[in-house]
Amino acid sequence: QVQLVDSGGGLVQAGGSLRLSCAASGLTFTLYAMGWFRQAPGKEREFVAAINRSSNNTYYANSVKGRFTISRDDAKNTVYLQMDSLKPEDTAVYYCAAAYDRTWFSPNRHETYPYWGQGTQVTVSS
Repeated sequence: QVQLVDSGGGLVQAGGSLRLSCAASGLTFTLYAMGWFRQAPGKEREFVAAINRSSNNTYYANSVKGRFTISRDDAKNTVYLQMDSLKPEDTAVYYCAAAYDRTWFSPNRHETYPYWGQGTQVTVSS
C-alpha cells in the first residue's frame, strides 16, 4: 500500500532553517505530484507548496513564497521542503501528500490528494 513518511521537523529559533523530507513507497513516484500542507493548533489545514511529477512546475502559498523551496529526488522517491527564514507563525504540523499527476487539478486544495504522511512537528521560537 502507499506509504508516506514525513521527517525533519524540530524546534528552531526564528530566522533559522529546517529541511523536511517525505519518503514515498508503494507507488510509482514519477507518476505523482507531491504537496506539503500544514496545520496549526485550532486552525484548518493549509496549503504550503506543491511540485508536479517532472519538477518543472512548483506552487507556493503567498505566506512562504521566497522562504520555502520544494524539490524532489525521483531516484530516492523523496520530496523535500527547505524552509528558511522561519517565523513563529510557521509553527505547525507539516504533512506531505501525493496525488496522481493526471488528476492533480488543484495543487493547493487538500481534497486533491488521496495519500498523506503522518506529519512532522515544526516549532519556531521567537
